[in-house]
Amino acid sequence: MAYNIMKISYNWLKQFLKIDAPSEEVSNILTDLGLEVEMVEKYQSVKGGLEGVVVGHVLTCEKHPDADRLKITTVDLGSGTPVQIVCGASNVAAGQKVPVATIGTQLFDKEGAAFEIKKGKIRGQESHGMICAEDELDLGSSHDGIMILDASLAPGTPAAKVFNIENDEVFEIGLTPNRADAMSHMGVARDLRAGLLQKNASLELITPSVSKFKIDKRTLKIDVNVADSKLVPRYCGVTISGVTIKESPSWLQNRLKAIGLSPKNNVIDVTNYVLHELGQPLHAFDASQINGKINVKTVASGTKFVTLDGIERTLHEEDIMICDDNEALCIAGVFGGKNSGVSESTTSLFLESAYFNPVAVRKTAKRHGLSTDASFRFERGIDPEITEYALKRAALLIQEVAGGEITSDIIDLYPKKIEGFSVFLNYEKTFKLIGQELPKETIKKIVASLDIKVNSSSDAGLGLQIPPYRVDVQREVDVIEEILRVYGYNNIHIPNKLTATVSNSPRTEDYKVQNVIANQLNSLGFHEMMANSLTTPEYIKLSEQLKEEHNVTMLNPLSNDLSTMRQSMLFSGLEAISYNINRKSSDLKLFEFGKSYRNLVNGYSEKKHLTLFTTGNRSAETWTNPEKPSDFFLFKGYVNSVLSRLGIDSVQNTPVASDVFAEGIGFALGKDILVEMGTVKKSITKHFDIKQEVFYAEFQWDLILKVLSNKIKFTPIPKYPEVRRDFALLVDANVAFESIYKIALQTEKSLLKNINLFDVYEGKNLPEGKKSYAVSFTIQDATKTLTDTQIDKIMSKLQSNFESELGAQLR
Repeated sequence: MAYNIMKISYNWLKQFLKIDAPSEEVSNILTDLGLEVEMVEKYQSVKGGLEGVVVGHVLTCEKHPDADRLKITTVDLGSGTPVQIVCGASNVAAGQKVPVATIGTQLFDKEGAAFEIKKGKIRGQESHGMICAEDELDLGSSHDGIMILDASLAPGTPAAKVFNIENDEVFEIGLTPNRADAMSHMGVARDLRAGLLQKNASLELITPSVSKFKIDKRTLKIDVNVADSKLVPRYCGVTISGVTIKESPSWLQNRLKAIGLSPKNNVIDVTNYVLHELGQPLHAFDASQINGKINVKTVASGTKFVTLDGIERTLHEEDIMICDDNEALCIAGVFGGKNSGVSESTTSLFLESAYFNPVAVRKTAKRHGLSTDASFRFERGIDPEITEYALKRAALLIQEVAGGEITSDIIDLYPKKIEGFSVFLNYEKTFKLIGQELPKETIKKIVASLDIKVNSSSDAGLGLQIPPYRVDVQREVDVIEEILRVYGYNNIHIPNKLTATVSNSPRTEDYKVQNVIANQLNSLGFHEMMANSLTTPEYIKLSEQLKEEHNVTMLNPLSNDLSTMRQSMLFSGLEAISYNINRKSSDLKLFEFGKSYRNLVNGYSEKKHLTLFTTGNRSAETWTNPEKPSDFFLFKGYVNSVLSRLGIDSVQNTPVASDVFAEGIGFALGKDILVEMGTVKKSITKHFDIKQEVFYAEFQWDLILKVLSNKIKFTPIPKYPEVRRDFALLVDANVAFESIYKIALQTEKSLLKNINLFDVYEGKNLPEGKKSYAVSFTIQDATKTLTDTQIDKIMSKLQSNFESELGAQLR
């Protein structure tokens, strides 16, 4: 399962729960709950926390005797003994309260590199510290002179107290995609409260109050029209007038910086703050840029739209758009438009809070290659019940940091309430799946801590109503999983003994056979590969037997290169070979178990195959083993060894049917062709920029499994010796060894155990049009020792048949 890293501020969590436990303890609880904490980072609003920086009182200030721009000061640091500090600032003067970095203090430059304040001499005068400007302390950007502090501050006061330096700890949580409910600080706090309750720590979840929200005046009303409530089940909006766009206050900036966000301006920062606080994405429009009313709808396919990043995008007919009466303003739930966002000149806002269809947002984000914090949440499913609450929360925060007045009623278009999920939890099934009986009161307590409502209770179980924001809890088994994770997997007792049922499965079960052949191929030097079943539709042009109408195409492809299910496993193997050759690995033996897919007239077809590939040299070159390239017959041997290991020995050679081979051969059992192998056409390998010969075999795995037998065949080792006799046969040049092989077997079926061609000669001292085969014959009787008479009789019969049927002569 894929994970997404989410950062959660501990100080922010403490706004929801009054907790003072060490971060390590909180990390363990969250991890046990399934919110795995991968790291806890320290965060300081000023790097170094101004440790070692104190308030100093400048007692004297005199001109440096050897430098016109330097001054010698004596500064009281609260220790009782003033120190001398050489300062180059023009605004330093006696009587001032200033920040002083004492000896040993570490400060940080703009690049974040540390440097230490040391005792030294400047133009012959000792200096015991540094009086600092605001940029030297990372408290601002000014370097016009030193900072002048409040005169009432006592010398020696730590600067961290003066400037309210925030120290925080940030949890990095590896969040699984199903936990959409935990994609906010409130969501994590909700889970943490449930975990703490199991440890008998009962804490109240403190949610931000919106009781002070009120409509100041109704002077800026913007109507909203939603075209399709299935795409936009809920849409809320309100106007705020008289705002001032400026930098956010430090508390707001610190919250965002702690979780890795860069502050923009006070309005945008508030929308980001509420997003990470409550999990509800928001969007602020410049109200002056809205012409007429807000129309939430889809637009014509091909419509051009420029997003906030300045990129022109081509819209799809299914993209949900936020429009005014003239143009599109925003891709709903994904990204804002260039001309509708908040700028320094903005004075009035239309603030949007909505619940968009998760599937529609996911498709739009994927189509446009956009992944934002908003789309990340919308496409997984947010809480439709907090849409208005989050809007009020954001509006109050904007008033706090940007001023302004609420100038319209809240528009809340919510025609059909999104209900939660009804589930009956059976106690017996719960205990069976968990493997342990839990107290029923404990189950009720856990369920209640997760905001799951108990509608009914009986001895058999509980009738539950799941809140709609828990999109991952819709079945009884999901509820059981929730109970178990809160109760704690570590609290489930492990029994002293385990019982198991022995599976009575056939020996020819697919995965077992597959493992046997994989091990065999590995011992022959092959490496297993796994290619993507998705491929480009362009490959069908490489074979006339592959048809475009047979393509199984994806409804929402990631790209054109991954838009079609493969009809043949050849091309993905050639991709792998090309990839390796381009990286100087050209001697390859690969195999793959996989499937091919076709869309046929009578429905979809899915077939399993085993494919083999070899190319390059047989083995690595050494001084004792010169280069020797792989060849057709070696590859055929690999194929035969696989068939032999499967116990399929009685195959017949047949012409190859596939048009991807320059030369090839098929292996048939009856009417079924089990394997096709051969040399891949150069016109195909050229397409993959492969310049060396490639041998390819395709086993029809589904057919092979059908013909496998569970019966174990064996032959006892013969007690009696075998005898070998050789013939040197002079035959016509067009006579194939196969003819000799077949005649020999027809002549003597029971005693002839092996026929081997060990030499072929053509040329000098042979009549024209003739060649010589040197053939050995192994004869054996499993019941007795053969006599010379019997052996001679068999050999005479063989000679006679060779002479009569092939015109052969003994040399």
